Formats: sequence, C-alpha cells, structure tokens
Amino acid sequence: MSALSIKSSFKLNSGYEMPLLGFGVYQTPQAEAERCCLEAFAAGYRHVDSAAAYQNEAACGAAIRASGLPRSEIFFTTKVPPGAKGMGYEAASAVVDESLRKSGLDYIDLFLVHAPYGGPAARKGAWRALFEAVDAGKVRSIGVSNYGLHHLEELEGYIREERDAGRGGGVVSVAQYEVHPWCARKDVAAWCKARNVALEAYCPVVRGARWGDATLAALAAKYGKTQAQVLIRWSLQKGYVPLPKSVTPARIRENAGVYDFELTPEEVDELETDEYAPIAWDPTKASLED
Repeated sequence: MSALSIKSSFKLNSGYEMPLLGFGVYQTPQAEAERCCLEAFAAGYRHVDSAAAYQNEAACGAAIRASGLPRSEIFFTTKVPPGAKGMGYEAASAVVDESLRKSGLDYIDLFLVHAPYGGPAARKGAWRALFEAVDAGKVRSIGVSNYGLHHLEELEGYIREERDAGRGGGVVSVAQYEVHPWCARKDVAAWCKARNVALEAYCPVVRGARWGDATLAALAAKYGKTQAQVLIRWSLQKGYVPLPKSVTPARIRENAGVYDFELTPEEVDELETDEYAPIAWDPTKASLED
C-alpha cells in the first residue's frame, strides 16, 4: 500500500500546503460547476482548479461555502487570463479583485498567470500585480502556467530585478502544464524540481485519447483499475499534482480512487514515452514577443 493518500500535500515555496490531487473545472458550465465541486468534496478532494477564463469562479466559491468544510481545508486556484483582459499590471490587478468578488472568498489560495502571451512588459506587469496581491493578503501563493523555459528564465530575471530594487518580487510556488506520458516535459520537470516548484499536470488522463495503449491497458488489467486511474497514479508517483476533470459523479469518485495500488518504479518508467504530443494548446512554444 502506498504512503500517498488523498490527504497528501506539497509544501509550497510560499510556505502553504497544496493538496496533491486537484479537481479541474475547465469547460464545466457555471450551472454545473457547483454540483461538480460538491461531488468532488464528498469524494475527498480538497483542491479546485479554476480560472477567470473558465467563467465558473462564482459557482466554485458557492460550492466551497455550501460544503460545510472549513475554508482553510480547501485550496482554490484561479488564473489571470491571457490577452488584454488579464495581462499587464492594471489588468491583472483588476482580475484579482474581480476573482475575489465573483468567488465570494476572502482570499485566493493560488493565482497563476494562465499563459505567457502578451510580451515581456505584459508578463512582468501581471507578475507584479500577483506578488503585490500576496503582499496585500488577497492571494497566498502565485505561479505560472504554460510558460516555456525561456519565459521561466525571463521571470527569474525579473524577480531578481525586483528584489535588487527592494520591491520583493514574489516567489514562484507552482507551474502548471499539460503533462502525461505522451507529453512528459522533462525539461520543465527538471526546472521545477531544482526549485521546489510544484508541477501541476492538466489533461492527466489525455482526455481519453490514449485508451487502449498496450502498456496502459496492461497496467490497468494488472491492478484492476481504469486506465484513467493508472494515469492519475503515474502523475502522483512522478511527484506531480494531477488535475483530473469530470462532470460525472461516478467518474469524479473513480478518479480519486487511486490510493489502494502502487505502480512499480519500472512501470512508471515504462509508461512514460519520448513523444511530444500535447492534445490541448501549447503556449510554451510562443516567443518572448508573442
């Protein structure tokens, strides 16, 4: 039996704990998101991953309040949207306040820059807005999503500039990417590991696109688990934070049922491929000027 449990967490660079299993609400309609989050809480999840662009922050906040769980037990993430709606200092500052208003929460556990689009000035402005929101007590932890290594290096340079100028600069706690055995992002994973940055994996079950893969199917049969459960378990054993998403109650529960089996180290390695086959968007390839 694995030492991992649904209560397992990652100690972030900000000092806060983030549950290792998250519940994604990408493309979950506002009308359904509250029910889905409540289903997830009933199944043991304590981590919800939303975004301003998903347009369901209000429903997620309503679920957190309706759950009866202490606010301190639920980790809520949202994101600054790409483009003029969010990137840049003034726009991102307004997004933080609007996300607090929509969610009805007193603070946001994690705020990410959703994508690097907008150019250097816009990225720097958005980051400044986020670390100032931390200083103001509106946000607890911050990070980025979909940044290529060149964007990450730029960000580290900007943080150094801010610290040298005595303005703090913030600390990167989380980086979120599409990660699964067919898009392992070893370079990003190494960057994160070297800095104790939590690597969150969206599309951890590849939207079902790899069902029937010989290695995956064999592992599912060996352990009497679904192929989705094997993929979620792979993420957890890699040290990542998977964010499976579903609107189906049985599948929400099923995706949390990954703590009664353990892949061997050899099986974890065998499942991972050298393919680079993302199934969602891939802003990591954007240039610094995009």
